[in-house]
Formats: sequence, structure tokens, C-alpha cells
Amino acid sequence: MISVSSAQLDAWLGLFMFPLTRILALLATAPIFSNAALPMNIRLVVGLAIAFALSTALPAPPSISAGSWLGLAVIGEQLLIGAMMGFALRIAFAALDVAGELIGLQMGLSFATFFDPGSGSETPVISEFLGLLTALIFLAMNGHLLTLTLLAESFTLLPVSATPFHAVALSSLLTAAAMMFSLGVMLALPLITALLVTNISLGVLARVAPALNLFAVGFPVTLALGFIVLLLSLPYIGAALEAVFTRGFTALEMLLHAAA
Repeated sequence: MISVSSAQLDAWLGLFMFPLTRILALLATAPIFSNAALPMNIRLVVGLAIAFALSTALPAPPSISAGSWLGLAVIGEQLLIGAMMGFALRIAFAALDVAGELIGLQMGLSFATFFDPGSGSETPVISEFLGLLTALIFLAMNGHLLTLTLLAESFTLLPVSATPFHAVALSSLLTAAAMMFSLGVMLALPLITALLVTNISLGVLARVAPALNLFAVGFPVTLALGFIVLLLSLPYIGAALEAVFTRGFTALEMLLHAAA
């Protein structure tokens, strides 16, 4: 007859449940994996598969009962670590949202919105277009595989234990979050510059020819020029996004080292 003690059961649960919490938290917050188009049960199956694959290669878990108060605290800590990792990767995608907002505002398309099922809110069409383009380039560059690689390495830097991680990791995440504004402005700068010159030219034209209806002429000109500059920028956006993704993964590595 096979007998299983409570200590063995706690060890098996700890070997699987604690890493699973961090994995599911990452899948719930990281870009691509947290897309609303991906059903919740599919994410759960992917998290279980990753946990099973990593369970044999992870360091030995602490002998803590998952149902105890200390075990619940460890589960909360793993949930927080996974969420911070996901938000660190989301910074790169948030920079594209900022760039899309600025571009749409300069082109006069800020009123043209599209319902984004990922965020559950109205999003400017330019932001939606750049978001879809960013997701495709991220997958083409195997960013999803690199995300899973860093997830596996996080258990080496931050093994599951009752020792809390360093709070300096939160300040590191906040510092990295400020990066999305600077990256967004840098990505939108070519189009902002072109439209600024266009608006200055239209202002001079309005002074020279006061009878000209500036609203009837200016909107089509800025709209057409914005699409032309955006079209000319598409061949170079891949290299720019690669640098943005590199900054995002660097922020994630800095977060893990700060927490460790």
C-alpha cells in the first residue's frame, strides 16, 4: 500500500504551486500573453505546461506548507514578482502607445478612435495600428521565447523562499516606467517635426492670404503628410522597435538583479 505523508504532500505542492503562481502572474501581465483575445483557459494550460517543464530544473523549494500563513505570504510574493516582470516588459509596448497618441494628435486623428479589446477602452487608430505592428515584430523577433527564457532564469536569481525580495526592485520598476515617455517621444519625433514645419508653413500662408480657409486646407494637408511620413518610416521601424525591446528586456534584467 502506498502511503503519502503530509510533509511529502506539502513538498510536492510547494514544488509546483509556488512557481505556477509566478508564471501565471507573468502570463496575466506580460504583453502578447495577456491579450484579451487569448482565452483564460488557454493561458492556464500554457502556465501549467511551463510549470511542469520547469519543475525538474528549479532549485529545491522551501519546506513550507502551501496552506499555512507563511505559504500564503510566499504565494503573494511570487504573484508580485511575476506581475512586476510582466509590467517591466509592458513598458516597451506602452512607449508605442504614447507615440501613437502623439502622432494621432499631431495629424488631427485624435478624435478617430477604435475599441481595443486588450485594454477595454477607446484607442486612437494610429495607436491601434502601431500596437498591432509592434506585436507582430515582437513575435518575429522571438520576443515571446526570450520572455520565457528570462522567466526560467528568474527562478535562479530569485528562488522561491520565505525571504522577501529587496524593495529597491519597486523603485527600479518606477524608474524604468519613466522610460516609456522618452521612448514614445523619440519614436514620434520624425512625424512631429514634419507636421510642426507644416503647421508653421500653414500659419505663414494664412498671414499671406487671409481669405484662405485654413481649416478646409490645413486638415487634409496635415493628414496626408502624416500618412506619407508614416509610410516612409515603416522600413525603419523594425530597427527602432528592436532597440525599444532591448531596453524593455534590459529593464527586466535590472529589476531581477535589484530584487535579488
